[in-house]
Amino acid sequence: MYSVFAVDDEPIVLEGIRSKIDWEGSGFTFAGEATDGEIALSMIHEIKPDILITDIKMPFMDGLQLAQAIKQTQPWIKIIILSGHDEFDYAKKAISIGIEDYLLKPFTPDELITSLNKTAAQIDKERKQLSDISKMKEELKSKEALIKKDFLNNLVHGEADTNNLMQKCGELGINLISRYYKVLISRIESRSGNTQNQQEACSLLNSYSSAISEAVSFFHHTNLLVCIFKGTSQNELEDNIFRAAETISHIATKNEDCTVLTAIGKTVEHLSQLKISYEDAKKILDVNSKNLENRIISSDDLTDFSSRENNETVLDIREGDPLVDKLKYAAKGDVQNIIEESMELIKKNPDQFSVFASYLLVDLIFAVSKLVEKLGGNIKELNPEILQRKFIDDAVSDESRFTKTLEQVLNFALEFRDSKVTGKYADVILKAKRFIEENYSDQNTTLTTVAEVVCLSPNHFSTIFSQECKTTFIEYLTNVRLENAKRLMRETDMKGYDIAYECGFSDPHYFSYIFKKNTGLSPREYKLSVEK
Repeated sequence: MYSVFAVDDEPIVLEGIRSKIDWEGSGFTFAGEATDGEIALSMIHEIKPDILITDIKMPFMDGLQLAQAIKQTQPWIKIIILSGHDEFDYAKKAISIGIEDYLLKPFTPDELITSLNKTAAQIDKERKQLSDISKMKEELKSKEALIKKDFLNNLVHGEADTNNLMQKCGELGINLISRYYKVLISRIESRSGNTQNQQEACSLLNSYSSAISEAVSFFHHTNLLVCIFKGTSQNELEDNIFRAAETISHIATKNEDCTVLTAIGKTVEHLSQLKISYEDAKKILDVNSKNLENRIISSDDLTDFSSRENNETVLDIREGDPLVDKLKYAAKGDVQNIIEESMELIKKNPDQFSVFASYLLVDLIFAVSKLVEKLGGNIKELNPEILQRKFIDDAVSDESRFTKTLEQVLNFALEFRDSKVTGKYADVILKAKRFIEENYSDQNTTLTTVAEVVCLSPNHFSTIFSQECKTTFIEYLTNVRLENAKRLMRETDMKGYDIAYECGFSDPHYFSYIFKKNTGLSPREYKLSVEK
């Protein structure tokens, strides 16, 4: 199935595209629509369709401007331009942008299906070519690629000659002059351990990596994509890197067997400090070595909002304790892995179980206490039980009880950490949800407008919202609008088209389509069901 998103300022055209095509039967899914380019850009960022159908003449942002923006940020999306203007200049400009097809209005459903099928064939062909592992290997082995990789690798490891840095960048055609920098590392892995799937995903990423805005990248080992990002402002840098992180995840996980863990290092101001950002990101990956979840973790997100002015990091733990580092970055799904690693020492010394178990538990309690203290808590008040000698003696009485105790202490630590670290985003999410509740009826309520309200870049906000709420912003907003539509159907005698506009939908026909898609009933059927 290929997902399709449509943009046109004429509702009748959108209705025709939406309703005149047998989407499921033709091998496509209708992912959504918008009536102008600005709103579409915000929605496409989250929906990430395979194909975009867009009118060429629209208010605010026209189809060509939209196409240019999409090609820069999501280059895999194929674009079909619609136009009622049979003008060569439009066609010429569209072709220069990289448009897949150009349809003149009026067009028939068969003509659109033919265009979609041609575009889908192009997608298949391109994916096959881009995921060609042998091609990737050849590219990576070329002399130029090896020289560039060695230079960038030395740069992030702090081993590059800083005296000739700019000269070397010029020789390699790399522009790294900027105000701020960050390093991103994405680890691509196969859930099933299928090396072929992993290599194909990496090959696909390698083919698209040159299109990542404001970044240079290289593969370190076979499955680690390292990107150096630059930005003239911290907001620009943040927006670019989170957009890229989501793009990397989207591309690599086209194969459902593959997962991507992306780590983003702290912001630095000089190329000579890239090592700091790189090691920061690498540490996040190291302590999540067995994590097979799709996640984006940013070091800067561990900075407390209340302390940002002083640039203090909530989890700025400098002792170098590896166990504290695990607690700092680990996900709840990593608890069993940490327990298994702890048990390895005991299995090597089975005759001294209680001695080594006591040592391990005391070490863990010490690390947890340190973490809690760094987060502003007091272990004596929060969990005094684990400081008692009896707690340790009882725990090491047998192996089963010991593992359960380890799990209990680890879960306590991660829950307290999450309440502090991710809890700082509670206000952001709450403010965003409150704004949505108050403004869902406004058709201009989008990811971008809500991100402005919570003072985050759109891409950063999108990542935080989806990871914290377990749903995308678009899905949440649509659900709020539909729930309010249901309420109005139950409590009022308003007409369906009035309810559509009242709930933020620009077109009553699209409202009916979305309503049925989400509830299984048309608005009329739903209203009849609640009246019985």
